Amino acid sequence: MSEVSFISDFKSLIKLRLTFLVVFSASVSFLIGSKEQGSINWSNWLILTLGGFLVAGAANGFNEIIEKDLDKLMSRTSDRPIPSGRMTTGQALVLSLFMALAGTLILVRLNFLTGVLSVFSIFLYAIVYTPAKRLSPIAVFIGAFPGALPPLIGYFAAFDRPSISWIPLVLFLIQFVWQFPHFWAIAWVLDDDYKKAGFRLLPTKKRDKVSAGFIVFSALVLIPVSLLPTFMGFGGYIIGIVSLIAGIVFLYLSVQLFRDLEVKTARKVMFCSFFYLPIVQLIMLFDFIK
Repeated sequence: MSEVSFISDFKSLIKLRLTFLVVFSASVSFLIGSKEQGSINWSNWLILTLGGFLVAGAANGFNEIIEKDLDKLMSRTSDRPIPSGRMTTGQALVLSLFMALAGTLILVRLNFLTGVLSVFSIFLYAIVYTPAKRLSPIAVFIGAFPGALPPLIGYFAAFDRPSISWIPLVLFLIQFVWQFPHFWAIAWVLDDDYKKAGFRLLPTKKRDKVSAGFIVFSALVLIPVSLLPTFMGFGGYIIGIVSLIAGIVFLYLSVQLFRDLEVKTARKVMFCSFFYLPIVQLIMLFDFIK
């Protein structure tokens, strides 16, 4: 295997874009927590970024190891390194275990809670969520928990002695609720491919009015949830306005999907979800630290 080929396969193994999104969410929350204390420890930010990257990469690696036989069945995943035969399961396991151990040890340097939450996120994503995808649509609910942990991990990483407060809980809740319209839109677009592997991610297991209704409802719930930082006083009016506008667009596209049940409309909802979270989190950060 050439160096270029290994790098390409490694990026695929850890799902690089998803890993970056995880690290981004954690980093934003870390900066919010740091500014709450009055200053930013950039050394700790680098530790969080590196440790978070390794932990997220490990979780994705374990996911691909567990689903290697199923990935062969789907068009979008059949060329991943393990099902394609370019990387053995043993090689992927060694890489994933190393990343999990190294990432956890790095994050524990910040504080014990950050390390524990990181291990918990790997367990929930790889061991609980991954097999649940073939059993029941409730897998989306299960997966929303590890998917929403990065803001908690990032926020707590900013403190020597972290404690529970409303700010990290609200950051967690926003990302938790966002995942439902996000994942259901993806499941709608990829439903034909998912069925080849037996994945059951749409609420009714098919593209119908009820599944679309769940997407509309979750997008509707996201609007008041995203306004909590403004209502609770730790976010300003700018984040409130941006969240409201973004939420209305998200909801509008979801209603369009409910009306026409078309894959092309679900794809619009999906792409809207890709932009929604980083925009809201960035504006929240700038609004918080201004």
